[in-house]
Amino acid sequence: MRLSLVIKKESVDLEKQVNKLNNFLVLNKSIKAVLTLLLLGSFSQIKAQDRVPFDQGKKYILADVSVTSKISFNEQTVVTFAGLQKGQEITVPGEEISAAIKKLGKLGLFDEISFYINHIENDSIYLDLDIKELPKLGEVKFVGVKKSKVDALIKDNSLTKGKVVNENLITTAKNYIENKYKKDGYFNTKVNINTIKDTATVNQVNMLVNVDKGDKVKISKIDFIGNEKISDKKLKKAMKDTKEKNIFRVLKVSKFIKDKYKADLEKVIAAYKEKGYRDARIISDTVAFDKAKNALSIKVNVEEGNKYYFGNIKFLGNTVYSDQFLNRIVGVKKGETYNGVLLEKRIADKSKPDGEDITNLYQNNGYLFSNINAVEVKTANDTIDFEIRVTEGPLAYFNHITVVGNDKTNDRVIYRELRTKPGEKYSKELLVRTIREIGQLGFFDPEAIDPKFRNVDAGAGTVDIEYNLVEKGSSQIELQGGYGGGGFIGTLGLSFNNFSARNILNKESYKPLPMGDGQKVSLRLQGSTYFQTYSVSFSEPWFGQKKPVQFSSSISYSKQFLNNYVTQSVDKSKSFNILTMSIGLAKRLTVPDDYFVLSQSLSYQHYDLNNYNTGLFTFGNGASRNLAYTLGISRSNKGVNPIFPTYGSEFSLTGKFTLPYSLFNGVDYATLGDQEAYKLKNTTDRSNQVDANGNTVNIGDYIDASGNKVFNYQDAAADPALVDQKKFNWLEYYKIKFKADWYTKVYGKLVLRTLTEFGFLGAYNQDRGSIPFERFYVGGDGMANYSMDGRETVQLRGYKNNSLTPINSAGDQIGATVYNKFSMELRYPITLKASASIYALAFLEAGSSYANFKTYNPFALSRSAGVGLRVFMPAFGLLGIDFARGFDPIGDNLQSVTFIIGQQF
Repeated sequence: MRLSLVIKKESVDLEKQVNKLNNFLVLNKSIKAVLTLLLLGSFSQIKAQDRVPFDQGKKYILADVSVTSKISFNEQTVVTFAGLQKGQEITVPGEEISAAIKKLGKLGLFDEISFYINHIENDSIYLDLDIKELPKLGEVKFVGVKKSKVDALIKDNSLTKGKVVNENLITTAKNYIENKYKKDGYFNTKVNINTIKDTATVNQVNMLVNVDKGDKVKISKIDFIGNEKISDKKLKKAMKDTKEKNIFRVLKVSKFIKDKYKADLEKVIAAYKEKGYRDARIISDTVAFDKAKNALSIKVNVEEGNKYYFGNIKFLGNTVYSDQFLNRIVGVKKGETYNGVLLEKRIADKSKPDGEDITNLYQNNGYLFSNINAVEVKTANDTIDFEIRVTEGPLAYFNHITVVGNDKTNDRVIYRELRTKPGEKYSKELLVRTIREIGQLGFFDPEAIDPKFRNVDAGAGTVDIEYNLVEKGSSQIELQGGYGGGGFIGTLGLSFNNFSARNILNKESYKPLPMGDGQKVSLRLQGSTYFQTYSVSFSEPWFGQKKPVQFSSSISYSKQFLNNYVTQSVDKSKSFNILTMSIGLAKRLTVPDDYFVLSQSLSYQHYDLNNYNTGLFTFGNGASRNLAYTLGISRSNKGVNPIFPTYGSEFSLTGKFTLPYSLFNGVDYATLGDQEAYKLKNTTDRSNQVDANGNTVNIGDYIDASGNKVFNYQDAAADPALVDQKKFNWLEYYKIKFKADWYTKVYGKLVLRTLTEFGFLGAYNQDRGSIPFERFYVGGDGMANYSMDGRETVQLRGYKNNSLTPINSAGDQIGATVYNKFSMELRYPITLKASASIYALAFLEAGSSYANFKTYNPFALSRSAGVGLRVFMPAFGLLGIDFARGFDPIGDNLQSVTFIIGQQF
């Protein structure tokens, strides 16, 4: 009779099963031994077949193991993984087969594992292995879940097609989904997962996941018992993530999350410690669920204890810094109310990596191995004396600094930004600063920058730092759109933000373009029915490769046709052509600190007007030239992520200046345009006479103070605009702009951005007046830069584009010479992954513009408010939408929806 041993996967208690069988069966020694062996696997069953006689406990030579069932795996691989080899000595029954069963069972790939004794020849034994594979996953269907959430749940639970379906997969998925919804306040979530055999395929099942979220469970009431010194209101406020149900609360909903609740109980104790109650403790807490109300009620029983005060604070072990210096950092005086939370932060502020505490003081100056502890040494009545024990340890130095994860970006682009240099003293401040600098490059996922400490050797006083980076897409296809100037304005551009100019001739570097040197090349085409603009720009952040000096250059050409905003008709015989060229340098400073940047640029613009008569320009034919020098000073220490900064600020002050031509060109601008005044200067017949410039001068010609001819009197009479064309032949002005931007963490991930802007366009010579170029246009999405006459469009949501801009008597927008703007924006990140960064926002804005400084009133502002959403994808830049409403309409200029498409943060 053949003996077959069939081992199933379900686990049972071995001893319990054997005892159970002993109670019901009278077993001979042979059968009992075999059953014991089978139970070692997990669960056993004996099938009666043709008996193969064998000697129990005898050692056999394993001649062969054959896989008799049909499986998708390589048969020899399965046998090898079981640990059975030909020629191996085994005992039947014995540990070898039991171990093989366990190894195959641990793979989690098989539903049944069966060993058969095929036959025995002398001392050789032949075994058959019959295994049944677990089914593979086919389709997954969710019921009770929004379609938009299904993909994320499938990904989070690895429910991919072809996945082996076992009990562990089903249980893990069930628990994950239930816990996920419980965290969102659905305390009664129930998940049922069924597998259905797919008859169309072999050994495959489809999965049906039924999710019943139930109603969201909120916290109806939080009661504190035993508190007399601190009110319920203040204790509830200390609980940051556990809140009572309140219809007026928007930013923090009421839901119960066990882990956060436990953390909030610790915050309650911290609130007592801040007020001097060192011995405060929670005696008990209960969380009760009311099914009828579908709500939770919480009761917290506290014991407050006595109030304490700081006594003497003594420092021990400090040799680098004096007691007086360390005392100033601690900032605690004898007799002050005891504040355990404050003392802990002054020793080591775990909430701020760059906090002003004693631990950071030591670590920023090389003492990586330092250790600082505050110890209570004496308590007399209500006064506590402390010893702050300092173990300074040896100085530490950076040893090997390495970077991993940069597949595209060249090492030197990263290494030149590192503040942690081999051989220099260890500094935590420099480590934090390096993380920021790498994040600001824009080539890596800022949320994934991870500096790992390697080979920390206290004896040698050295530490290796390995910066782990995750590369993200840096090149972008720019799609920008806005409605302004009477039509839709579109932009198509390519930005290569990690370009390599030195590899342009290297064919192997084109993947698809030479990348990796941190340079930026941008190509843009912008246009509408009445204008086209073409531009190309290039920038190198380390000009000369030795110092952080940024070189930038650009050239652009714009052609604009006269457009009737009422009829939307375009007259292409009337045009305005602009050629712009610029070159600039920006140098990182070291004083006052190395966050400052000094920038300089030289730009030239040539304006060519061809019968282009509008209310903006006082002449329609001719040319103007704009040669300007721009000087700027800026400071930026914004947080690591340039898309979503959580701390820091950015300030900039720029001045743009032209030469004061009126000081040396000899033109009397006070009388320029006054024909009679000019005639009086030339009443003598000077026919056939020439001025200093070789021009023939006649009676009535326009001449300047030096007697030089300006205009022929016939031409001036026929076209008075020639006078203004002469006035603006070379533009003369100065332009001052200021911008300040702050980012502050309000709570958790919630960030407040505050912004103020100011701009002023002035004239050296008031007789010459302000130029019609370089003006400010306020209102709208801030994207309608379709005209390159130097104008600047200033975003103020809730109003139509340029609608808050001064107009002349004819109703034409003439631009402003002064503007200011204020903005407050609350931002909350939904996700900050490298593939897409998404955040929501709510904002208040106010601003206005003025025709001249005399009418400037910083309190006469147009206000607006709204909410919005931003999505940043590396390939396309920033996409967004705002819903805004203006509160101070000037005519019909309100707008409720603003689209943001482009590179605006």
